[in-house]
Amino acid sequence: MFSSVPEGAPVLTAAAMRAAEERAIAAGSSVTELMERAGTGVAEWVHRLAAGSEVLILCGPGNNGGDGYVAARVLAQRGMAVRVAALGEPKTEAAAAARAAWGGAVQPFPDLLPSEGYYAPVLVDAVFGTGLTRPLDPPVSGAIEALRDRARLAIAVDLPSGAETDTGGNFGFPQIANFDVTLALGALKPAHVLHPAAQNCGAIRLIDLGLDVGRITVPPENFNAVDTVMRPWMMRPQPASHKYSRGMVAVVSGPMHGASELAARAAYRAGAGYVLLLTGGLPSPPHAIVRQRWSAEALDDTRIGAVVIGPGLGRDDRAQEKLDAALASARPLVIDGDALHLLDLDTLRTRAAPTVLTPHAGEFDALFGAGSGSKIERTQDAAARSGAVVVFKGADTVIARPDGWANVATMGSPWLSVAGTGDVLAGAIAAMLTKWSWDPLSAASDGVWLHGEAARLLNRCFLADELADALPLAYERAR
Repeated sequence: MFSSVPEGAPVLTAAAMRAAEERAIAAGSSVTELMERAGTGVAEWVHRLAAGSEVLILCGPGNNGGDGYVAARVLAQRGMAVRVAALGEPKTEAAAAARAAWGGAVQPFPDLLPSEGYYAPVLVDAVFGTGLTRPLDPPVSGAIEALRDRARLAIAVDLPSGAETDTGGNFGFPQIANFDVTLALGALKPAHVLHPAAQNCGAIRLIDLGLDVGRITVPPENFNAVDTVMRPWMMRPQPASHKYSRGMVAVVSGPMHGASELAARAAYRAGAGYVLLLTGGLPSPPHAIVRQRWSAEALDDTRIGAVVIGPGLGRDDRAQEKLDAALASARPLVIDGDALHLLDLDTLRTRAAPTVLTPHAGEFDALFGAGSGSKIERTQDAAARSGAVVVFKGADTVIARPDGWANVATMGSPWLSVAGTGDVLAGAIAAMLTKWSWDPLSAASDGVWLHGEAARLLNRCFLADELADALPLAYERAR
């Protein structure tokens, strides 16, 4: 399943979202006004998607439930058949006012179950949003799942009930209901882009509440400076362009030549003008890749815009020598695969040239430790500790630079779970780094976007070789 998360949108933690709401209130808005905007926005989407079907809205005791009551009132005013079920009485003044304004019947929840005939074609979950701090009670989660199973369309208000806002977790609960659409209120939250919660959200639609949700700083400083990856601007060759001006990538090979060949092929396919493969292997297609025996002196070529090291490198003394030479060079580096297991963070922090690390989960844990916190927080911490841009790969790839600014990519495909796709990503990022060496966060994000878009275009079982060959098609989909 491919993500429909808005591109280039800020991602706010629960604390950052509260800060934005408090600024709006300090500027003259009220909680009631914000709730009215949210509920009306929910009603707009439900009205559009329900196609006249009956709607059942589940309301919780907090302000998320208040949004549900507002949506119910607006939908009823538009002539739609609406029923409301509530998990107890409202516990906030604004939610109580919204319930009173609804004026219709409110049935108890979770007492009413589909087995008793209480269900509707369209289900709206406004039980719990960003304020949830513990697992759902089993009767509540079971009832939501049962009602969802009987619904033709299921819509979550802000978040599916049971999701952990800041981590994308589910409090260890085995399963929370899957929704077709989630209506994010005011801004995206980490649970919209981090798994497992992201897979429960379905399509994400953003409702503008008129809040200032730009890069908001709350303790720890800068760590909420997070956006989703956006469709990149790609440089096109100009009449005066030549192979070196388009970017030269060097790939350091090891015993497993196929991995470095994939990285080299991907660098070409992602727009590099010259690719040098430093290898002891025999020449093989494509012959456009220039092959040269490894030497540390080869990295002294000032025309090299980026070096890839790690794919197929091995983990022996010879591999360590190559990595040490690459780290000592003045060339921008993409470090992947085996090299991540040989890396010394103290040495890495002394580098002046841009460095991008591309670990998957196992490599990340080996290098930085299992740690705690959300994937976003762990990646930001790793970038700060290493002094490098860190690309923590996965279905929810997080890219962070040392000062805490980060991007989250959600366009990954399950079909990428095949050998060699990480090598392709390393080559694509290196091609971007030759053009954006002054901004390695953007270079890495652009490479991740290309990689995910190429997989989306293939949309089936594929080899990593085919993924590399699809990069030019993805390139054309960029701006």
